[in-house]
Amino acid sequence: MTDARVLHAQLHLLDRQVVHDRDGRLVCKVDDLELALDEQGRPYVTAILMGPLALGPRIGGVLGRLMTGVARLLGAQEPPRIPMADVSGVASAVHVGGDLTPPALERWVRTRLVEPIPGAWHETE
Repeated sequence: MTDARVLHAQLHLLDRQVVHDRDGRLVCKVDDLELALDEQGRPYVTAILMGPLALGPRIGGVLGRLMTGVARLLGAQEPPRIPMADVSGVASAVHVGGDLTPPALERWVRTRLVEPIPGAWHETE
């Protein structure tokens, strides 16, 4: 564990917007965190989890089970993750670098629903 910083997960990470450093694009919200234990038994964050499979269990109840069930019906097996090694900063938003692949549901919606709309894509000026 290098470059460790003590953060309060609920205050500093959960439900924060994730922003990509390269283009300032909004990536996702931090829906949950993946934790591991160090040699002394202290937890530390290994990855940011996103999407309905991560958020559903946090919400709980009927709504949480519905979110998780729909995601599984659409073929999701586990929540998309961003390794903490890709996190470049934590402020009012969580900033990440590296090459991020969009979640499967987002790719499906973009290719099947958004791209066929005339004028949905335009050339950059």
